[in-house]
Amino acid sequence: MELKIGENIKRLRKNKSMTQEQLSELLNISCAAVSKWESADTYPDITMIMPLARVFDVGIDELMGYNDAKVEAEIKNLLAEYLELQARGKYKEATELIMQARKTYPNDYGIMLRYMWDLAGGSADNRPETLNLYHDEFMRICDCILGGCTDESLRLEAMTMKAKLLHAAGDTQAALAILADFPSWYQSSEQRTELLFAKDTDDFRYYVKRNLYELADFAADKAVKVIFFDSTLAMDEKVVKVETLGDMLSALYDKSSETIFAVILKSLWGRLANDLTFRGGKTADIIRIRKKQLNAVKSVTQASMKDTALFDSFCMPKGTDNLLKWTLNYLSTCENSILAKLRENKEYMEMFEKY
Repeated sequence: MELKIGENIKRLRKNKSMTQEQLSELLNISCAAVSKWESADTYPDITMIMPLARVFDVGIDELMGYNDAKVEAEIKNLLAEYLELQARGKYKEATELIMQARKTYPNDYGIMLRYMWDLAGGSADNRPETLNLYHDEFMRICDCILGGCTDESLRLEAMTMKAKLLHAAGDTQAALAILADFPSWYQSSEQRTELLFAKDTDDFRYYVKRNLYELADFAADKAVKVIFFDSTLAMDEKVVKVETLGDMLSALYDKSSETIFAVILKSLWGRLANDLTFRGGKTADIIRIRKKQLNAVKSVTQASMKDTALFDSFCMPKGTDNLLKWTLNYLSTCENSILAKLRENKEYMEMFEKY
């Protein structure tokens, strides 16, 4: 946020039809001091803020050039830009942006959280040594959020970080005690929203479907993780096991055309493809699984054109009306070094041309 007090002093002085000499006399300072303020060479001493506000008959916010609505819009746009850079794989630029934002808007809770998670390396797979390095700073930020923020989603994020910090420091029981305060599945906002409506209404059916799609997406992701992170299995065994499960579900989708199976497949193939991509999988396996993922995403995209709950679950959060197009754009343009390396493979690129 740029401080424009000098510019405002000049504007307010002229609105009062006042010369620099007249203002300096009222404030008992030199005319040169007023001139330096207005040319932004120096700022007024803090003791002059109240006298200036009284002379111009304005509030301190107006004198300082603070516009709450404008600042909120700036923060919103900044966070959107940060997420866009992350999505494009421009992690260095994203980190630089959020570090500067932390300095510019030090009291914004949303920026505090993004700043912490960025330094921690994301919300998953955090390295204990990294969390311990920033332990004191992150704890202060978490306590600040929990002590003053009223946005429950941000408070839960701060509690999550605090639990991670405690676990990294060796106090797992204290970490689990914090997470025990989180709502259960049945107390979630989604479940409670569903319960607002009578069961024979369109609203009830809409929210039930939203919950179904979210839980299906979530469960499929967990199913892959259970297999992929099984240390007793070799990489090839993991791929075979997940792919067998996915192919069985594909057969169910082909037979029933139930959208729920398309949602499960989108998540299952996407999770497996990402794990193979970023955890040393074979290129041939990655290409084969990506093709299956794109087929599932295509099915979800087509179904979302007629299913509002499906559209609102997966298209709307990404700001697109075509999930397949969004996915293809991400995979073909993301500047992540691993994805960029994959795009050097001719067969991999031909996969995108098909769609």
